[in-house]
Amino acid sequence: MPTKHLRRRTPARTRAVLAAVAAVGTLAAGTLPTVAAADAAGCRVDYRITNQWTGGFGADVTVTNLGDPIDGWTLTWSFAAGQQVVQAWNATVTSTGAQVTARDAGYNAVLGTGGTASFGFNGSWTASNPVPTSFALNGTTCTGATPPPTSPPTPTIGPPTMPPTTPPPTTGPPTNPPAGAKQLENLDRGLVSVRSGNGNLVSWRLLGTETTGVSFNLYRGATRVNATPITGATNHLDTGAAAGSTYTVRAVVGGVEQAASAPALQFGAGYLDVPLQIPPGGTTGSGEAYTYTANDASVGDLDGDGRYEIVLKWEPSNAKDNSQSGYTGNVHVDAYTLTGTRLWRVDLGRNIRAGAHYTQFQVYDYDGDGRAEVAMKTADGTRSGTGQVIGNANADHRNSSGYVLAGPEYLTMFDGRTGAVLSTVTYDPPRGTVSSWGDNYGNRVDRFLAGTAYLDGQRPSLIMARGYYTRAVVAAWDFRNGTLTKRWTFDSNAAGNSAAAGQGNHQLSVADVDADGRQEIVYGAATIDDNGRLLHSTGNGHGDAMHVGDLDPTRAGLEVFKVDEDASKPSSYFADARTGQLLWSTPASGDNGRGVSADIWAGSPGAESWSAAVSYLANTRGQNVGRKPSSTNFLAWWDGDPVRELLDGTRIDKYGTGGDTRLLTGSGVTANNGTKSTPALSADLLGDWREEVIWRTTDNRALRIYSTPTPTSTRIHTLMHDPQYRVAIAWQNTAYNQPPHPSFFIGDGMAPPPTPAIYLR
Repeated sequence: MPTKHLRRRTPARTRAVLAAVAAVGTLAAGTLPTVAAADAAGCRVDYRITNQWTGGFGADVTVTNLGDPIDGWTLTWSFAAGQQVVQAWNATVTSTGAQVTARDAGYNAVLGTGGTASFGFNGSWTASNPVPTSFALNGTTCTGATPPPTSPPTPTIGPPTMPPTTPPPTTGPPTNPPAGAKQLENLDRGLVSVRSGNGNLVSWRLLGTETTGVSFNLYRGATRVNATPITGATNHLDTGAAAGSTYTVRAVVGGVEQAASAPALQFGAGYLDVPLQIPPGGTTGSGEAYTYTANDASVGDLDGDGRYEIVLKWEPSNAKDNSQSGYTGNVHVDAYTLTGTRLWRVDLGRNIRAGAHYTQFQVYDYDGDGRAEVAMKTADGTRSGTGQVIGNANADHRNSSGYVLAGPEYLTMFDGRTGAVLSTVTYDPPRGTVSSWGDNYGNRVDRFLAGTAYLDGQRPSLIMARGYYTRAVVAAWDFRNGTLTKRWTFDSNAAGNSAAAGQGNHQLSVADVDADGRQEIVYGAATIDDNGRLLHSTGNGHGDAMHVGDLDPTRAGLEVFKVDEDASKPSSYFADARTGQLLWSTPASGDNGRGVSADIWAGSPGAESWSAAVSYLANTRGQNVGRKPSSTNFLAWWDGDPVRELLDGTRIDKYGTGGDTRLLTGSGVTANNGTKSTPALSADLLGDWREEVIWRTTDNRALRIYSTPTPTSTRIHTLMHDPQYRVAIAWQNTAYNQPPHPSFFIGDGMAPPPTPAIYLR
């Protein structure tokens, strides 16, 4: 394995034919017509150098079969400069002199017409590293030409580990996306059955592309349980049904029943456990033993089957706040299916310190291939899910206090299916001089934030940031055609940007604050426009919590509710998100560490706002409307009405003027992040528009997903098809986790939800 220091990244592409990386081996869950392997009559290859360092490099190769279906493949090419393959994955790769032969790994042997297989390898080089100029598949030179097939076209087939299902959308994604439409996931119905009293509450997704003209039939086994198609909310309480009953749902469009969904996930006790594999503990160089705890999570459709997988960060027991010295164990990031199959594990290595402010990971489909990628900051010694080592495996840049204040810093995009490295670049913003960020021991220099934003109004970009107490730098990246490229960098030290210095929060938000179809970065008290320029700054400084949404539906546009730390500034304020104009504020009081804004009470129009430093509940005008809730933390839509509930620790409560009512107490679970008491994740993951909550079990052997057992009469499309809400789920794990908000108002007296301008991939 090459272990030299990573000095540069050289993107290189050879089109001896091919295009983009696709699924690693697609096998049929049925009968696949095949011909002899030698009969392949056309092919296309994409050879991509993912990273390069002195004497070594990593590469990904994708082969597309353009001819007849084949069962078994061999790809050959020659290296012109004496390069050698050192290690490979997802294929057996051998070298004889300059000649290289890659054979299928068995599970990815079958390639239908148009089918693809991907593999990767690490190699060595000396004087130069030119890309190969020609490839041959089963002896046929790959030119990219498509010959006439000699057998019927191969049917579309799914991964071998999943049962075949028919995706439910009533219309497919457009070939040419409409102007102003944003790319979002092509999800399935997410059908769930939750035990509720003596029956089962069955609920499913209404997609954002089918908000009108779609009704549904629900089946228990082969029996339809509804007398007439369901036209209202996408849930049904099947009273008297046996626990464990199987369900499917079918859309009805124009009076015609569509294909059945996948069977419902069973929440027999109100929850679903996703088994985990706990990383082994260890001992630091100073002799401190540590173990691992399941920490923050995110979701994405990693394999393109319309179902979410979970990406989970493992935190060692000796994780540190930036203000604390000491060594930490390595941070691990895993991917799991909902059935508990671990897809991969990334080990970030000794040169990434563990703690809430160090690793912010993003899970999203950045390249639009229908499968989510995973992005995070990496360093020398980071090991991918396929065993690739980034940079120098032997480097140790930690100082005697355990801080990492030297050595290269990288940003890596990982393949969501395999954990393989897709692209690695130098991290921007760079560390530079440590003391220029506000101290000289390593606290403020390593305050990282991350997010995802539709900066062009159509496709998602990756946001990576550093610093907020003093200097603030935000970089926007695009991942297209297998390569990370920088869109822009915002620096508060640059001319015209000084009003953003010291304005960042312990988290960020993303929203289209100026209604131009493109999203902005709400960086605490400052807002950065989609083009990387400062839009405005309130000047009220750093804070711990912030909420951005349509908090006051009587006003046009979005609002921001934020709490502040500066004793000379308002302790909290409610502002116009487009201009930064303060609509109301509360008196200064020092560090106001908690704050929430949402419609939690039907007795007052719009959102109510409250914070740790203020003794009352405020309406959209800042007026005292009653008792402050029992918690100031997370939120969840849980019961049947559109008013939101309180989520704190391992419980969900309903606000009331005389006291809160307990709706759920999680069993055998624990909240994360110390006194922050946040869930691993809270989001509209399954079923109808209401939110699920994921907590870790107390023994860390599972993630426990809770879903509501309460019926609703409110019909709303899945919140994951609202672009603002969807990117909020991506950034939820960033530093001080905060709950998501959609771009439209959900609450008492709400208007019909707007139809999202989206297309599905």
